Amino acid sequence: MGELQRTMTRAEFAAWMDFYRVHPFDDHHRYHRPAAMIATAMAGGDVNERLDWLHPPEWQDDLEQADITTLKALGIAR
Repeated sequence: MGELQRTMTRAEFAAWMDFYRVHPFDDHHRYHRPAAMIATAMAGGDVNERLDWLHPPEWQDDLEQADITTLKALGIAR
């Protein structure tokens, strides 16, 4: 942190903050979206359906324990 505080200007820091707002460093942007886009390019289909499968917007009430365990292993929590 000390090196950044000594070398990074306020303008550059503000630019990085803006960049992070548009392109956050989260699993959705780093892993899920690229995987969904590659799968769609290779096999066709709808990229949004693949994103929903990788990271469901809501958990369904009828999930079996095996599905819940798999989702948790992928970092998806209820």
